This record gives sequence, C-alpha cells and structure tokens, in this order.
Amino acid sequence: MGAMDATIATVLVADDDRAIRQSLERALQLEGYEVRTAADGVQALAAVHADPVDLLILDVMMPGVDGLGVARVLRAENDRTPILMLTARVETPDRVAGLDAGADDYLAKPFELEELLARLRALLRRAAPLPEGPAEEGPLRVGRLTLDPRARRVWRGEEEIDLSKTEFDLLELLVRNAGIVLDHSTIYDRIWGYDFGPESKNLAVYISYLRRKLEDGGPPLIQTVRGVGYTIRPQG
Repeated sequence: MGAMDATIATVLVADDDRAIRQSLERALQLEGYEVRTAADGVQALAAVHADPVDLLILDVMMPGVDGLGVARVLRAENDRTPILMLTARVETPDRVAGLDAGADDYLAKPFELEELLARLRALLRRAAPLPEGPAEEGPLRVGRLTLDPRARRVWRGEEEIDLSKTEFDLLELLVRNAGIVLDHSTIYDRIWGYDFGPESKNLAVYISYLRRKLEDGGPPLIQTVRGVGYTIRPQG
C-alpha cells in the first residue's frame, strides 16, 4: 500500500548488521523506494553529502560514528532530512529516542516491517512542502507558549525551543486542541497515520521529551489524563 506514495523517495539505510541492511533493502525496494545502504556512520555521512536522500534509517549502535553522531552532524549542517533511528529494545527511552541528536522518530528492534513502513510514510508525508494557504496564519498561543505553524518555530516566553519534526507536529496538534483531551489512538493516527496499539511506548517518550524541553521546572503544561490521553492547558 506504500508503493504509490513512495515511487520516487530515496532512503538510506545505515546499519552495521549486514543481514538487517539487506533485508530492509529488499523490503523497501518492494515497496517502491530507491534504497542505498551504508555499513557505518562515516559511510552514511559520505553518501548523504555526495547525493542527498529523502529519508535516513540509522542504527543507533554502529562502530566509529554511530547513528546519534550522524544525526548531530547533519542537524549541525542544517540538513533537515527526516531521520528514523533504530535502537536495541534494551536501551533506555532517553538513549532510545536519540531525539536530542535531531532524529524525528525511533523504532526499537525487533520491529514489525509494517510498523517501519508506516513510520516512513508518515515522515515522508510530513516532510512534503505544505500547499500555500489562502491567508497567512498567525502564531498560536497557550500560556507562555507561542507556536508559529508556518515557520515551524516555538517559543517559551522569549526563549526559542528547538524541536524535532515529530515533537513539533505533536505539540502543534495539542496546541490546536488546547483544553481538549486527545486520546492515544487519535494522536497516533494524526501524527503517525498508524495506531501502534496500547503496548507502544512511543507516544509517552515524545510527551516526556516535550515536557522536558517546554516546562523547565515551571508549572506543567501538558496534562496526562490517565487511561485516555493528553491535553495541553496552562496552569493557573
């Protein structure tokens, strides 16, 4: 089902495990993607610098320059290519996400191919340029938080907050629905286009990252409604 919207997307798979590299290459080619591979971070950076791609799949643990290192270098160069990070399930959520390094999403091994494909489609869809709207949309505000949807920038008071693509999309969804409780399945469907089910910790990891970046010891902004989902509302 992904072949139609993936016909011209080029994906770079960087993993030092040759079996994973080859199986992903075959699976993605069957979906209609053009695939390049790299065995380590140095090769991955060289490949992207030589010829840009539409999306990167990076294994966190690689010899030499690891996946986090690749992400940091690209983001430091202002390269905004979407990055999906692969990680061993035993790593902690903070290590897992690699979000501070600039990754847009992560997936723990072993993973289901369908879930990986859904993540790729969501990242590519969100990376596509937005059609020009009929009118300029102004910034959105909740409490001390200001979010500019068109510039994709966020401020807490006067301080600008740097967010990954997925973090920004999640925050924008919450801000646009300020005061409304969004359930897990609605958020997964709107952000990832795929509900990963009740066992998935993916959403909780992104919420924790947003809280850490946005709240900075201040009053909580993102509220957890147990058994339902999340909402954003200023306190006091």
